[in-house]
Formats: sequence, C-alpha cells, structure tokens
Amino acid sequence: MAPEETYTIATLSPQTWPAFDAMVQRHNGIFGGCWCIWFHPDGPERGQGAEANRALKKAYVEQGKAHAALVMDGDEAIAWAEYGTPEELPTLHHRKEYDATKTEDPDYRITCVFVDKRYRRQGVTELAITGALEQIAQAGGGRVESYPHDLTHQTKKMSSSFLYNGTRRLYERLGFTYDRPKGLKNCVMVTTVDPA
Repeated sequence: MAPEETYTIATLSPQTWPAFDAMVQRHNGIFGGCWCIWFHPDGPERGQGAEANRALKKAYVEQGKAHAALVMDGDEAIAWAEYGTPEELPTLHHRKEYDATKTEDPDYRITCVFVDKRYRRQGVTELAITGALEQIAQAGGGRVESYPHDLTHQTKKMSSSFLYNGTRRLYERLGFTYDRPKGLKNCVMVTTVDPA
C-alpha cells in the first residue's frame, strides 16, 4: 500500500486546530511567522509578529472565517490548502494588475498550499488541492481561482519551499485552465466545481 493511500483529508476547524497548529509550529510559523494569514483581510493585528498572527489565525478558524483542507497522516497534519471566498481572502499579490485584467470574480480562491518538509515531492500538494476542491463542492461549488507559479518559461530551478501555491502544470493536471498572467512568475488558473 502506498503511503498516500493512508492519508485522509480533514477540514480546518476548532477540532483540527491542534494538528494544524503543531504543523505550523514545526515549521517556525511558516514564511517568517506568517501563519497563513497574509491573504486574509488587512487589519491592525495582521503582521504584528508570529504570535499575533497565530492568535489571529486561530480566531478566524473559531469564527468560521478560515478554511483549509488538511492532509492528515493519522492524527498529524502534513499539508494544507487554504481556500475561501474573495471576502475572506481579499489580499493578493499583484492586486492592481489582477483587478485591471479580471472579467469576473471567483466564488472561491485557493491561495496557499503548504507541505511538511518531510513529505515534499510525494504528491501531497495535489492531495491538499483536491481536498480543497472537494470541500468547496460540499459548500456549494462555483468558479474557483488559484494563483500558482508559472514555470513554463523559466529556466532557473526554483526551490519547492518557495512555491506557496504549487505550479501551473500541477493545476493543469487537476483540470484548471490558464486564464492570464499575474505578475512576473504567477498566473491565474480557473476551474468550475460542481456542487456535491
């Protein structure tokens, strides 16, 4: 049996917070203590250090304003894919360009994917994104956007630790279509998820 066959997908919630919290703690708060709150609404609490970010993320989870599919290996979270509505996740890199080129708003965004360093290069990123799409289907489905790194024209290899939302090729394998560029190294990928 392949290891990924033993993995399960869980919803980020107050009940699964301890597993999410432990994974982020194992990785020093992720990206300098971000705690995956960068895409959430701006406010006085955001960006005030790792502990403030952790408290803010926990508050969003408790209020039902933070969503993610967690990939679980037993009781341990080993990856996540953050998703939410544009109201829940309004902050985007290259926002001015994004707004100037959009034709419609998505119902959901997948904004950040993270895999425990012990599990990288094993297909876990795909499991996390697929889990997010399944949870979006359970919530009613709709147009889903994501903003992966577009490495199709890049000759220099990029460390997987910097690929905070996967790659264009990965999303193409998952049925997303290329919509447009966003910044120098990212793009907008789109799919429609039917309600479950």
